[in-house]
Amino acid sequence: MTQQNEEMTITEHLSELRKRLIYVLSVFVLGLVAGFFVADPVYRYLTKAESAQGFVLHAFSFWDGIGIYMKIAGLFSLIITLPFTVFQIWKFVSPGLRPRERKATLKYVPYVFLLFLVGLAFAYYVVFPMALAFTSTITEKMGLVETYGMKQYFSFLFGIVLPVSLLFELPLLIMFLTGLRILNPIRLRKMRRVAYFVLIFIAVVVTPPDFISDLLVMIPLLLLYEISVFLSAIVYRKQLAADEAAEARYVRANNEQSAG
Repeated sequence: MTQQNEEMTITEHLSELRKRLIYVLSVFVLGLVAGFFVADPVYRYLTKAESAQGFVLHAFSFWDGIGIYMKIAGLFSLIITLPFTVFQIWKFVSPGLRPRERKATLKYVPYVFLLFLVGLAFAYYVVFPMALAFTSTITEKMGLVETYGMKQYFSFLFGIVLPVSLLFELPLLIMFLTGLRILNPIRLRKMRRVAYFVLIFIAVVVTPPDFISDLLVMIPLLLLYEISVFLSAIVYRKQLAADEAAEARYVRANNEQSAG
């Protein structure tokens, strides 16, 4: 009987997970459809921006234009879907949380959208022009004529913007996992060397191969990690204080019951 109940519980969990995945996929598809309506103005803005000036983009295949529109629509859908996805994750794990943990972790969801936009702005207005200037300088020194396809230009753009934007979610992710008691500042400090190595590796990979570009991306990423540790410590102290208060109430209730 116990085994049957346990199997039913596992089945219910899988059914709940499937439902959440369907919700996320549905929102992504709707966002993708909406993204096609904003793809053209976004494309025109990106091609008329200062970083794109001086480049004459070419289509080398019949599908290049459609492919770029799809990438823009996909990015738009990702921006819309990301906070909804985090909310669905919260809905899935919330039954196993305490009421105060459920309330504490829910408040992080709206900031997912905000931090992604901040990361997007930093990547597009700081990292991307820097990377583009570096590659253009090398091309000029080699005496090459810059003739780019629109596919190559936007693949280069999205290849930088998307990873950096997602990395800006790091502080929020750390706070969320701390709220779920999966991480804590003690563990984060112990794994600092490994985290630094991973972040430095990411900075080197997503930027042009020169020290200045690597440094300009590396420093914000390391600062993001330290901010994450600091915020995790705040959440962790609140958890400890709440646990102590709950324990004190439990002891007081037991003492009153014993006295009565």
